[in-house]
Amino acid sequence: MNLKGLATGVGSLPLDNVQKAIDLILRFLPAAPFWPQLPKCDMREGMIAQFAENLPGVKVSTSGVKFSPQDKEKELELFYERFIAHDLPYFKISPDFARGLHLFYQRILDMDLSSIEFIKCQVTGPFTFCAGINDSDGNSILHDKVLMQAMAKGLAMKALWQLDLFKKFGKKIIMFFDEPYLACVGSAYTSVGRSEVIDLFSELNDTVKASGCLTGIHCCGNTDWSMLTDSGIDIINFDAFDFQERFVLYADNLNSFLKKGGVICWGIVPTQGYNGSQTPDMLTEKIKSGLDFLVKKGINRELLLERLMISPACGLGTLDVHKAEGILSLLNQTSAFIRKNL
Repeated sequence: MNLKGLATGVGSLPLDNVQKAIDLILRFLPAAPFWPQLPKCDMREGMIAQFAENLPGVKVSTSGVKFSPQDKEKELELFYERFIAHDLPYFKISPDFARGLHLFYQRILDMDLSSIEFIKCQVTGPFTFCAGINDSDGNSILHDKVLMQAMAKGLAMKALWQLDLFKKFGKKIIMFFDEPYLACVGSAYTSVGRSEVIDLFSELNDTVKASGCLTGIHCCGNTDWSMLTDSGIDIINFDAFDFQERFVLYADNLNSFLKKGGVICWGIVPTQGYNGSQTPDMLTEKIKSGLDFLVKKGINRELLLERLMISPACGLGTLDVHKAEGILSLLNQTSAFIRKNL
């Protein structure tokens, strides 16, 4: 598997025109396109609400997403009946919650897919999802172990539903769990610990990888990256523009991760820091400095290059459209530059 410079996106785009969003993705990321999350189209396309349908006790309204069950035990019982039955249609993501997903699917039905190497999908990770939902007392359900387990299983089913939908195209699929909350682990802001993250993602990973996809975690902040290298995940996606110097300090963990088949997706194109002055050679040089450091720490350079993907540093959903287009264009150019020059 030689990925060297393969480019994909994180998930969200700031457009309210779905077809234009898909046009941009297919134009700039032809080898590893993704379905777009479009929060400016509808609040139900936010990263918490989008995956909330039919999860026990979770209610979505114009005021947000909250845990407000009519009967918690009955709703959990129904949920586990559907989970145990592997009822994928029950866990679907409907067009009202993901127009980008359904129209992307329809678009590629009618396309020549020869240029596509991977189809990239995504779901919000369980820690970020649960941290974003409060109960009626204002407490985050992140700290309720019963609900955390249920939500994690439900999100795994949302991932499996996507994999089942896109499998007909015969392409390798990448399934990302978007987990910005992991940047809090190890700080005073959360009681979530390293072992909890590893255990939950090991379970999630086993469930989802049984369908034959590659799995990844996207975290756009700094964290204990050894949690991810030890979780069984295939791809680690990090903000290489702002946090590369901290990420490469985990060289020993990354060496083991790569030797087991792992892939590093360098989020090298800045999002909040994008100003139009960045160039493909500048971003490639930054990656090269990270590679040089890791090589000095004993990692094989060819292995690093073979397992090197790139992406934006984070999702683009909060940016203006012009900036988002510039970032995707720069990502495309950087991918070509890496493949030619590294």
